[in-house]
Amino acid sequence: MPDLTVSEFMARMGSAIIPAKAAGIDAAIQFKLTGAQPSDWVVTIKDGKCTVGQGLAPAPKLTISADSANFVKIFSGQTDPMQAFMQGKLKVTGDMSLAMKLMGLFKMG
Repeated sequence: MPDLTVSEFMARMGSAIIPAKAAGIDAAIQFKLTGAQPSDWVVTIKDGKCTVGQGLAPAPKLTISADSANFVKIFSGQTDPMQAFMQGKLKVTGDMSLAMKLMGLFKMG
């Protein structure tokens, strides 16, 4: 996958959801990105669908914080998310079971 900006990457997330894997999930996920492309994004998964927008969620089930470059590498499969978490490159607060499922909900390749 070529190098994408955070905006380009987030735009692809909405259509990359795998509905069968997202069944039963009803959650707002807050992404807080720093670094070269600082921004806040809300990914909402409900009824097997995904919507993505910039901003802050009032009560997210999960918050993920990362440097924008690390975020794109993690979610595009270039960096192992568990390794990034253990190295402190990815911070997760909230519903850890949702965090563990998150990577399998999208087909980004």
